[in-house]
This record gives sequence, C-alpha cells and structure tokens, in this order.
Amino acid sequence: MRVVLVHGTATDGRVWAGVSAALGDRYEVECPTRPQSGDLDTEIGFLAPRCAGAVVVGVSGGATLGLELAARGVPFSAAVLHEPAAGSLVPGLLGSVAAAFAEGGTGAFARALYGESWHEGRTTADPATIAAELRMFRAFEPRPLPGGVAARVLLTVGAGSPEPRHRANAALTGLLGVRSRVVPGAHALHLDHPAALAELVREVAGP
Repeated sequence: MRVVLVHGTATDGRVWAGVSAALGDRYEVECPTRPQSGDLDTEIGFLAPRCAGAVVVGVSGGATLGLELAARGVPFSAAVLHEPAAGSLVPGLLGSVAAAFAEGGTGAFARALYGESWHEGRTTADPATIAAELRMFRAFEPRPLPGGVAARVLLTVGAGSPEPRHRANAALTGLLGVRSRVVPGAHALHLDHPAALAELVREVAGP
C-alpha cells in the first residue's frame, strides 16, 4: 500500500520524517515536495497522479489540498486530513497566522502555525513563495464531495488546538459528510505526535 504525505506551507517533504519512521516498513511511503506555486491547479496537477490509488495524508495546507483532491474525484484509497482550511465556513481561521507573517515574516508565521517544533530547516521556500501559498489557502473554498468519496475521508482535529479549529472541523464535517475524529495533541500533529498520526494511517489503510 502506498502512502503519500502532503506537506503544508513553510515546510517541505522532510517535515514527514517522524511520521514516515513511525509507519515503518509496512507501507511504500512517499513524501514529495510540492511546487509551492501558489496556484491550486498547479498543486493538484502535481499531486493527483501521485495520490491516485494511495492513502493521502495531509496536515494544514496539505490537508486542504487533500480536500481539493477529494472534491475533484482523484481516486485515492483513503485520506487522513488534519485541520484543513475551511474558507467562508470559518472566515477568521487563518487570520492570526497571516498577521504573524505580515509582522514577522516566515519564522513568525511558521511558529504561529506549527509551534516551536518548527525551525528554519523545515523549509527552503522564500517569503514570496510562502506569501503566495498563504493567499492560495486563504482563498480556498471547500466543496461537496462526489458520491462515495466521503466514506474514504477521515477529518481530524487536535484536542489541544484552538477553538476555531474545532469549529472548522465541525463545519467541514457537516458540509462534506465525512468521518471526524478528535486526536491527542494540537495542530502540528506530524511534528509533535507522529506516532498518533501514523496510527490513524494504519487504521484507514486497513489490513
């Protein structure tokens, strides 16, 4: 079984080292570094052929792209999507991290989003790239999923995440009809609780 781990903003494929190690040798794990183009069609064009037939896992921006893959009917096997953007369902969800970027650049933005587990070695993206990604994710609007897709998606939120993340999870679950789970930890599950995320992957991947 292939597992594709999709990174978010201000990170690249290396951010998944802990989750990849926790998954062990049972799966064929891919951790691609996206183009980070700031263009949704470009990102989906890169991801779609890689994610077809695989278990798709994303956190934050990666989870948002997972929702878009699902909405476009990319035939993935299953998906674990942790705290994606929610568009107009929760308008202020990304406001605080956008403000942090405006005031303090990449480091302030990434620490506001991921916490102290983030460091500069997590990304090679320049501020212009991160600004373009942030615009893309702030403009994202979730859409209803094609028939049969919702059953393959598990949406998660961290028990310790801020209240707007829980509102976003509830709103997305209601709109999309997907399964939902509150998991230990907070937003940066892949950095701070990789074993918990790996266990969810094993759950949705099946025997």
